[in-house]
Amino acid sequence: MADKFKGELDPQIAELLTVNDGQENGTNPDFGTLSGEAGLKVQNQTKAAEKFHKIKIIEEKPKPLFNDKDFYKKAIQGEGESTKRVHDFLTQFLNAKDPQDKSMYRARLIPAFWDLASSISGKISMKLPLCKILLLRYGILSPSLITPPQQEMLSKIILNNKTGHPLYYIDEWLKRIASGEENISATDELKRTQKDSNQKILDKMDQTKGQRDSEILLLKNKLTERDACENQLVLCVKNIMNHPAQGLEGLGEPYSGDQKRSMTSINEILRKLGFLDRDISRSYNTLQNLEQNINMLNKKADGVQVTAVDSEQVISEFNTIRQMSKLCVGRKGNHFPILMKHYLRPNIRDLGIRENIINELAFVESLDAGLFLRTYKNQTTRIIPNILILPNFGEKGICWEPFERKNRSSSRGRVAIPLYPKNLHIAVISACADLRWQVAKEKALHYWMEEGITGNYYQWFQNQKLRGDVKEYFINDYILWITRESEGTQKLDRTVRGIFWRLMPFPQELKDKLRNRGYVYNELFKKDINISKSDGY
Repeated sequence: MADKFKGELDPQIAELLTVNDGQENGTNPDFGTLSGEAGLKVQNQTKAAEKFHKIKIIEEKPKPLFNDKDFYKKAIQGEGESTKRVHDFLTQFLNAKDPQDKSMYRARLIPAFWDLASSISGKISMKLPLCKILLLRYGILSPSLITPPQQEMLSKIILNNKTGHPLYYIDEWLKRIASGEENISATDELKRTQKDSNQKILDKMDQTKGQRDSEILLLKNKLTERDACENQLVLCVKNIMNHPAQGLEGLGEPYSGDQKRSMTSINEILRKLGFLDRDISRSYNTLQNLEQNINMLNKKADGVQVTAVDSEQVISEFNTIRQMSKLCVGRKGNHFPILMKHYLRPNIRDLGIRENIINELAFVESLDAGLFLRTYKNQTTRIIPNILILPNFGEKGICWEPFERKNRSSSRGRVAIPLYPKNLHIAVISACADLRWQVAKEKALHYWMEEGITGNYYQWFQNQKLRGDVKEYFINDYILWITRESEGTQKLDRTVRGIFWRLMPFPQELKDKLRNRGYVYNELFKKDINISKSDGY
């Protein structure tokens, strides 16, 4: 089988075929020597399929991030007109005494800062000074705008991604976009330009690679299932071969009832292995054809750069991130994009840093086990979305897209969480709720008002004659489900509680506890028992 894939072999397929390509995965690159090169390319996401585990060490020793006396000057210089505008408006904003004047200069400073950051983002693939990287990552324009204790706290944040999970600060994410490791985020406001033949080929290649990734996930699941069957087969054979020497002259006994049942099981296992082998062979043939198509498209592209992304696309991605930031903050929130001392909370555990977000996600997933599960061709895989950490003062996390348009089965999608949230616990839960809603809605397609989680919730929403955004109601109820109902405090409508209990169930051990916390939970528990004896929900 391996001979079919000689030549340009995809690393994931090589892994399936146990081919050693001489490369080792899982090494974390350093941040450099803090000289400005933020080389934070994350290793292959081999750990991303694992469950989230609580991270105990969330900080490291303070680093000299803010020792440069010319930090502010280096951060804004070289960005054309944006440099002058930011400097002028910042000076006027800080010196203004009248509240109205201060508000006016503040309003002018906000778009000027975004233009400055956008200009910097277009150069992300170059070797940027550390201060520009920190401006993108933390929203720090000048260290003088925050206190020395706050500077020390920020300098303790772990810079490198040592978790193996796809959580990225802005500079890290833009680097991945610039290098072609990630596609730009989808937006409804993209300009429709006529594509040349090469671009069409590259788009087709992206689509084919998405199909290949999906087939690889399916194949891995089949191989895992085959291993389980083979292990079960070995146990059955060992059981049959066990003949205790008892009775006349210590001769072996005939097959026992349990051994005869093992014989029956062997026939069933062999039958199942035959079906699995057929599916596995089909997957390998499909992968071979997809690889041939990708190689053919590569030749047709005739030297077109498929990995490099021009600065305009990176800037476009940054502008999309700006829209994500607005959604995180909300209409009535604090849209000021510059880190100021009176906006920054004093405890590092309150910040939306990578390690804290993982700890919060571990909590949510412990209560909602199906949060990151996606089913494709009757095979369920755990896929963590790309999580972007945005330096804003947002109140909630959001799901920008549940998965990429060209690869609905295995792509990660996009989720954004604020770095300086009002309440990190709520911000992460709201992001999970938004992800839950959008995945369910996309899965149901035009039946989203009738089927699944969204359909059941929408029907209740209509029956209650409520007004407003149904998704916002769902997110608020999901927050109550995770924070209050999981503790036995009844805060949801009875129908909503039933929907969540069935379609986003708590772990069984928690259900066992809740049944003793009140009549409503006990009734839901009894319904589970009755349904388990029937055909299901």
